Amino acid sequence: MGIEKRRSTLSVLFYIKRQKLLKNGEAPVCMRITVDKRKAEIMIKRSVPVELWNQSKECSKGKDRNSQELNHYISSVRAKVLQIHRELEVDAKMVTADAIRDRYYGRDKVQHTLLEIYTDHNEKCRALIGKEYTESTVTKFETSINRLREFIRFGYHKDDLFLNELDGQFVRDFEYWLKTSIGCQNNSALKHLKNLKKVIRIALANGWIEKDPFYGIHFKMDEVNVEFLSQEELDRLMEKDFEIKRLEQVRDVFAFCCYTGLAFADVHQLSKEHLVRDNDGNLWIRKARQKTKQMCNIPVISPARKLIDKYSHQPDCIAKNVLLPVLSNQKMNAYLKEIADICGIQKRLTTHVARHTAATVVFLANEVSMENVAKILGHSNIRMTQHYAKVLDTSILRDMKNVERSFLKRQV
Repeated sequence: MGIEKRRSTLSVLFYIKRQKLLKNGEAPVCMRITVDKRKAEIMIKRSVPVELWNQSKECSKGKDRNSQELNHYISSVRAKVLQIHRELEVDAKMVTADAIRDRYYGRDKVQHTLLEIYTDHNEKCRALIGKEYTESTVTKFETSINRLREFIRFGYHKDDLFLNELDGQFVRDFEYWLKTSIGCQNNSALKHLKNLKKVIRIALANGWIEKDPFYGIHFKMDEVNVEFLSQEELDRLMEKDFEIKRLEQVRDVFAFCCYTGLAFADVHQLSKEHLVRDNDGNLWIRKARQKTKQMCNIPVISPARKLIDKYSHQPDCIAKNVLLPVLSNQKMNAYLKEIADICGIQKRLTTHVARHTAATVVFLANEVSMENVAKILGHSNIRMTQHYAKVLDTSILRDMKNVERSFLKRQV
């Protein structure tokens, strides 16, 4: 692929369309403007007999008055294009073939740039934190635009690009740069591309770009097997006495997610308003997921209920109107690494490991149906839940014991 430095160059070429003769039998004269290998065509509203056209000199070789007037007009048009080119540079505007053509026709239109609309997108998302987006999601968008800004400077030596400069090669080059220069793994690179694609869809919907640079390009995420705690590891975690209060609190929040299946963004916002009792007095968590807006319906089992009671009078929880003292996701993950070392757990603990542990060890291993697990986790369809349905040795053994019993019955 090799991203090379692309110098801004301008060339102007005059030619005739021999295959599209006018009613008078003459060929129309056209002008092709090329800037950085991108072309725009202008019909200069002049024509010439085919036999009089000299392509090497880009003019009429006739000696008559019409030929002289045509050649003079071609010279003036060329001079006008060069002047427009200089004006765009002086005005510090991006010079493209389309920009020169539009100014030539006197119809300069507002041309949106990629980073301009990306920045606008991120600002709107930030304004919707707590309504449609989480802080972490907006932070990911901001990381993506910074990566894109680096790539444009690296590959194009510009601060921004017009939308009509984007094509499939731009997308493929960006992917290659993310994986080689930045060192992103496949899935990390594709997340940046997915964010870019969202911005491109906005541009397409508003008519700011005519062709989708992602057209015909398909990406495939690598399958990722996120770890989960075994029942023995979860018990070891809960039985551990921590001398440091913050570690105990992080452990408790992590364990609460293991018992309920709540994602970090949801447990972070959990308050008394999300607790309800049914007619039989059973305690439930009913809350729309921050990520999907799907409603979670979670019966609060006794270990989770004890954790709620433990922090019911904690000053910070009361002040913030939350059930648990939840730190930022970054701090949670940092402390969970420390907790894993203390408990002798040879796994990379993150807040999301708790959700996998809930689905696998707490629910599915205890014969909760896939359909009910989907409702508890707030999934819109069961296929999402199957991602969490890790095959456990205990469940295999349980099912094979049923097979064993059937064979024993036959032998009797």
